[in-house]
Amino acid sequence: MNKPLASPNPLTGRTVLLMLIAFFGVVFGVNFIMMKLAIDTLPGTEVDSAYSASLGYEKEIASARDQNTRNWRVDARIKRGPDGDAMLLVEARDNGGAPISGLKFQGRLERPTDKRADRPVELAEVGRGIYRGIASLVAAGQWDLVLEGAAAGRRMFLSKNRVLLN
Repeated sequence: MNKPLASPNPLTGRTVLLMLIAFFGVVFGVNFIMMKLAIDTLPGTEVDSAYSASLGYEKEIASARDQNTRNWRVDARIKRGPDGDAMLLVEARDNGGAPISGLKFQGRLERPTDKRADRPVELAEVGRGIYRGIASLVAAGQWDLVLEGAAAGRRMFLSKNRVLLN
């Protein structure tokens, strides 16, 4: 009978312990890195303080009711150019169909997943009831188009719509 050869480095308790420590060290290290990257890229909060956001809730409801009674028709068209810029064209009409002039419209293109990618759009009145603005460096994909129209320092119109830019 042949006698099995003895290994020059036998597997000892110390070796097994070091292998376990190394394995779990790698697992904990990778988990820590992934957690850190997840927290840094998406904090998970929409507002800093839910309490202070809730204080303005009644005011938002009243503002929405006022907007609804005005029955304005605001149409927005957005077109992305080959250079990455997006042109926004807004046409505002009252409930009788007459153009609404003299409003100060502001727009924002908001990324649903990353607030750091949001792009403001300054709109200027280019015709009676027609407002136009350009947002630079807008990537393709889904965006939320937020439009706010104000007159005499008071917000008169607010809308938020999901758009897809190619």
